[in-house]
Order: sequence, then structure tokens, then C-alpha cells
Amino acid sequence: MKKVAIVHDFLVKLGGAERVVKVLSDMYPEAPIFTLFYNEDKVKDVFPKEKVITSSLQKYYDLFGVGHRMFISKLPRTVEEFDLSEYDLVISSSGAFSHGIITSIDTKHVCYCHSPMRYAWDWTNEYREENNIKGLKKLFYTPLMKKLREWDLYSSDRPNRYIANSENVRKRLKKYYDADSEVIYPPVDTDRFRATEGHEGYFLIVSTLTPYKRIELAVSLFNKVGRRLIVIGDGPHREFLESIAGDNIDFLGFKDDETVKAYIENCRALIFPGEEDFGMTPIEAMACGKPVLAFGKGGCTESVVTGKTGEFFFEPNTASMEDGLARLLYNERFYKPHTIRRHSMKFSREVFEKKLKRALRY
Repeated sequence: MKKVAIVHDFLVKLGGAERVVKVLSDMYPEAPIFTLFYNEDKVKDVFPKEKVITSSLQKYYDLFGVGHRMFISKLPRTVEEFDLSEYDLVISSSGAFSHGIITSIDTKHVCYCHSPMRYAWDWTNEYREENNIKGLKKLFYTPLMKKLREWDLYSSDRPNRYIANSENVRKRLKKYYDADSEVIYPPVDTDRFRATEGHEGYFLIVSTLTPYKRIELAVSLFNKVGRRLIVIGDGPHREFLESIAGDNIDFLGFKDDETVKAYIENCRALIFPGEEDFGMTPIEAMACGKPVLAFGKGGCTESVVTGKTGEFFFEPNTASMEDGLARLLYNERFYKPHTIRRHSMKFSREVFEKKLKRALRY
């Protein structure tokens, strides 16, 4: 019987990438999960401590309670320290460092890639602006990014095979690593949801509240049109967003999965203003039969079908988004909840597991 291990960058929150790791762990229940940092308080219900093996930096993470950015220069070397010599198959779930693990010649290493390291490659300028890296900080940031890119490229040939989470990421793997890959979309638990015919009139955003999610575009638009918008999620941008929002916009903060499900099932449409590598929340909305208004770039272009499951806006500004919302409202009579739900089933967990098992067969 083959021994399997799973490697993931960080287990410090429960996001889309962690949902993939949960499915991998369910598929291979005996496999330990190696990770650079583990936050037991936030993820223990999904990833029990007994299954997790952390890096040599975990003690400093626990001691100082700071994010991974404080250790970023040390992470390439640290991920190489994991001893995976006893495993026949290693599955890395990588959006930054996990693909850089070192395995023996007899170990098959398959990388499920959420994206090459975004802040080292195509989002390096956005990352610098978002984190206000100027002056003396920039003097350290520029050479650090150069070193990260060098390591990232050097380590990119360590997996035997890449699986991309979208066509969007497949193209990025080819551009930055010159690596070929197969696309297997992330698993969405579509069975948790049901298609609903009616709605309670509100539009919905479910997102972490950070600048690159572009929630301020939606706030600006809904301030203008006066329609009700509910925002579920938390993050460093929340205080600013609340300061510019009108009375028709409600910020509910973090909510558990069941509460989020109820809000999606009763919304009029999901609003998705940012660019994502794939984007699992729009699939969840479609599993409820709800249309999606999304930015027409990135992974959403692979899941949202114009006129059938939602609409796009193509410029990151309020005017373009308003035009998209107008089209969504005009086409509302043509959207069929059960047709939208059937489309979402292409991204189900069942489809993911079937395709992944075939890809891992050797």
C-alpha cells in the first residue's frame, strides 16, 4: 500500500485552498499534512493537530503571534527541510512555497497549484502598493522579491506533475515556469446547497475584506443606485469600507458556513468585484440557482456564462460595474435557477475526486 503525504503552505485560516486540502485529506485519511505554520484556534475543527506536522519556524509563529510575512525570507529554505523520504506519493497544495519541497527520486510529487507565487510575479506591484511599501521598506522589498523569484523558478521543476486549479493558472504556470499542466477545478460541495426560486431583495458579497478584492467598487455602486447590499466577511479593509458605505449596505462580519449558506440561498444575486485565480464562492451561489455579477477577468470567466448564469463587467470602475448590474437586472427574467444549478455541478466535489484519482494513478 502506497504511503501518501500532503503538503500545504499555511494552515492558518479556512479559505478556498484549505477546502481543497480538506478533500485531499478525506481522500487519503492516513496521510499527514505538512505545513509551514498551523493556527490551531482557527483550523482545528477541520484539521486536527494530530494530523499536522509543522515546520521548524512554528515555535516562533506561536511565540510572537505574527503572520508569515515576517518570516518570508526564510520560508524557501524552511519548506525544503521537511523529510518526505518515507512516502511514495506526495501531493503539494501550493500557492507559494509547497511545490518547492524536496523528495527522493522514487517519490512521485504531484503539485495541485492554486497559483505561482502571486506577489513575486504578476502581482508584485499591487502587493507593494497594498502593503504601503515605500522608502526604506522598498530598499529591502525589491531584492527580496528578486531572490524569491529566483528560488521559485529554480524549484519549479521539483514536482513530477502539475495540476492547475483553472485555465487562468495553467497559463501562469506556462508563462513563469514553462511547465505544462492539466486543469482540474477545485471541489465545491454543491450538495450542501439547493436552488431557490425566490429572493429577499438584497445583493450579496462573501469575501475577505482586503484591498485587492475591490469591495469598494461595489460599495460605491450600491451607494449610487441605493439597492440593498449585504457584505459577509472580515479583514483589514473593513473599517474603511464601512466608513464610505451608505445606510443601504450592511456589514455582517465573519459568519459560519450554515449562516452564509442561508444568505446565499435568499439573495437576489452574488456580487464578485475582484479578480481571482478561480473563485469558489460564485460556484456556491450558482449551486443555489443565483446569478453572479463578476469582474470579467481571471477564473470567473471559466465558471460564469453570460446571459445564463450571470454577467460580467470588464473595467475595474463603478461605471463598468453599473453597466453590468443593469444587464443582470434586465436578464433576470431569463435566468433559470435549476439551469444555473446544473451548470454548477461541473465543479462538484464528485467531479474533482474522479479527475484527481485518474491524474494520480501510476
